[in-house]
Amino acid sequence: MSTPPYRADHVGSLLRPASVKQARKKFYDEKSISAEQLKAVEDEAVQDLVRLQESVGLKVVTDGEARRSFWHYDFLGNLDGFELVEREADKGVTFHGVKLRPTFPTITGELDFPDDHPMLDHFRFLAANTKVTPKISIPGPSVAHYRTAKSDIHPPAYQDVEALFADLARTYAKAVAKFYEAGCRYLQMDDIYFAYLGDEKQRAMKQAEGFDPDWLIGKYAWMMHEAIKDRPADMLIGMHMCRGNFRSTWAAEGGYDAAADAIFNQTGVDMFFMEYDTKRAGGLQPLRLLQKGKQRVYPGFITTKTGDLETIDHLRRHFDEASKHVDLDQLGIAPQCGFASTEEGNSITEDDQTRKLELVVKTAEAIWGAA
Repeated sequence: MSTPPYRADHVGSLLRPASVKQARKKFYDEKSISAEQLKAVEDEAVQDLVRLQESVGLKVVTDGEARRSFWHYDFLGNLDGFELVEREADKGVTFHGVKLRPTFPTITGELDFPDDHPMLDHFRFLAANTKVTPKISIPGPSVAHYRTAKSDIHPPAYQDVEALFADLARTYAKAVAKFYEAGCRYLQMDDIYFAYLGDEKQRAMKQAEGFDPDWLIGKYAWMMHEAIKDRPADMLIGMHMCRGNFRSTWAAEGGYDAAADAIFNQTGVDMFFMEYDTKRAGGLQPLRLLQKGKQRVYPGFITTKTGDLETIDHLRRHFDEASKHVDLDQLGIAPQCGFASTEEGNSITEDDQTRKLELVVKTAEAIWGAA
């Protein structure tokens, strides 16, 4: 079996099958089925999603995040010292014209990664059910800080933000080690707030909280570097960045200029999945800061927010432009984000999703001769 990085890849989440949505409602809302029955439905759905990815020619597959409600909170809520709190419906995070469900991460105790974190088993199941490379995506360490209000950080020790960052880095370093022990050789961390901090409104929000946005970018890069620096040589780390993805909406806009040096040169990450499907992501010039070598960028010229299908000629033109700033050999192709960052999913059909994944593979074959 070949090993990553591949030219064709994707961010991770896939539309939840109707069977999973129905089973989750029966388990969580109606309390009419058991946890074992829910797991059986999820197992079958993950197997089907794996077959979908393999069938379009992808050499790397995920479980589609089919067992999760959120791309990030499910992981965080299963850390030691973290809880997810439900609040009034009007308190949810605002996206463009819509609010996220009112779920709030809360730090209640000392942070740690437990040996029985459920996503370790999620990965093991995925690996046992594919013939190609299994990848799991988890939220990056910055997510735990950016999305947790200061008033929801209760331990006195964590009122010192440096102490909080140090414990987050330690917790994530343990997570990396545990995923490796579980057989994971390709781990993706979704650290989207590097992109958010290119948005003037988001920067102003953080300034109002008492943070210098550029200092935060540097500390977020430091946390990532500390988390992954001791990984074995045969473990690849990917990092995804976007500006929000909830039911085809978005939360931020602005280029990568403020964070590009930290992203490429301070994190130690191997592969970068970067939203680039609209002008909201800014220009391609920041790619020039990628050093020559083995690192790879996957510019997300293919959108997951609509079913409109890009053409290979359209994508070729984008790569021609990108290659003015970075060697084409250090590029690959992936969609700009997942298809379902939450269980609600984006406003596209399963057929749209399949065509988008097929396009990823066909574009890689057209540009580099292989996926």
